[in-house]
Amino acid sequence: MTSVDDYTIGPIEDPVIVHAPEVRTSPFIFASPHSGRRYEKDFLDQASAPLSVLRRSEDAYVDRLFAHVPALGASFVEAIFARAFVDPNRGPDELDARLFDRAPEQGFSAPNARTSAGLGVVPRLAADGRCIHPGLISYAEGRRRIDRYYRPYHLALKAEIHAATERFGYAVVIDCHSMPSSSARGADMVLGDRFGASCGRNLVNHAESYFKELGFTVTRNRPYAGGYTTEHYGRPVSGVHVMQLEINRGLYLREVEVRPSARMESLKERLIKWTKSMVFTEHSGRLAAE
Repeated sequence: MTSVDDYTIGPIEDPVIVHAPEVRTSPFIFASPHSGRRYEKDFLDQASAPLSVLRRSEDAYVDRLFAHVPALGASFVEAIFARAFVDPNRGPDELDARLFDRAPEQGFSAPNARTSAGLGVVPRLAADGRCIHPGLISYAEGRRRIDRYYRPYHLALKAEIHAATERFGYAVVIDCHSMPSSSARGADMVLGDRFGASCGRNLVNHAESYFKELGFTVTRNRPYAGGYTTEHYGRPVSGVHVMQLEINRGLYLREVEVRPSARMESLKERLIKWTKSMVFTEHSGRLAAE
């Protein structure tokens, strides 16, 4: 395995890591489906887009921004594999038929906005719109990626949700992402709750209010209302709340180079305050119940 500048090329034995607290004292689960920076060598060898472009699809270093979470008694679920390889924030049936050597089998979803944009569970396009592959890939390869990488991530996330609900009666998932500054529309943070469908209103209100206290500009659901994780798991009436968090990359990243900037440590300090506010709020149970 070769490691260069924080990304890794080689076999990926464990596609997901669950950073568990020594003692679970919180119903909060933080998840990062897009910060993985490990790449299979065979994938890179055949890719038509260079690694420098593929890496711009990463929510780069979001895992570092939330590395403190287990010390707060909450868990952190981290996908290790690269988003350009397979995207855990899509449905397993969101397959772009234009990418494969044969049409997907019966039971897979009809084209939607994400697959039409080349951003299905196995992406066809990189962040800048360039083709990831020089041509079609085998349908069997697409299934392999889903089975080997995608499914373990969701099994881990489901297990954490189950553990939290068993202990506390409810669970709160913060699905952690970052967004290009060019698409942030002036926001530092975007909170996505599927327009109120995936997370209790008071939890989102608290998240927004404290971000603003920390000096961030915050919007809700625009331009990002939440992806598959919020859609699929967010069921407030059943006690599972899911909120997507998008962080403006300009706050911590040299975006073209995909390297942390000098501002990263300052952002981490403020995010620690925010996560403590969420995890330790005396009213988290009440907020989730309302």
